Amino acid sequence: MRPLTEVETRAVFEKLGRYIGENIQLLVDRPDGTYCFRLHRDRVYYLSEKLLKVATSIPRDNLVSLGTCFGKFTKTQKFRLSVTALDFLAPYAKYKVWVKPGSEQSFLYGNHVLKSGLGRITENTAQYQGVVVYSMADVPLGFGVAAKSTQECRKVDPMAIVVFHQADVGEYVRNEDTLT
Repeated sequence: MRPLTEVETRAVFEKLGRYIGENIQLLVDRPDGTYCFRLHRDRVYYLSEKLLKVATSIPRDNLVSLGTCFGKFTKTQKFRLSVTALDFLAPYAKYKVWVKPGSEQSFLYGNHVLKSGLGRITENTAQYQGVVVYSMADVPLGFGVAAKSTQECRKVDPMAIVVFHQADVGEYVRNEDTLT
């Protein structure tokens, strides 16, 4: 368990910035204390400084996980955000997409969101902007990347992809062996 290097921090914050913008500061300086990001076995964890102080007494080989896993670095050193970060991204998301009840299951199976399944979308969402996907009952389901801008979504074919799938809560069941 070690602090992130400058390059790793930049990669993590750029990825988080796609979804929550300048609200990254709200993740670190919270009312209930200061939180930080730490790297352990190519995974980035988000934890309080209190928990960090307690975890330093545990040998590195015995430490399996600590805090919340926000994602991991791939072999090519690209940061991939994990679905376990959804609970922290959803309250601060700048751009949101709501899917119709009939398309929720399709999204939770790992499919992209089609125009026919789009319920609402935040105004002024740019193309390739990170979005958090919600059900119509405001339950966060996952996150993705907008394939079309808000204006393009209005006049596109009903079978066109409007949100590229990145992660969803269905991964808890599909990938339960690899999530930490």
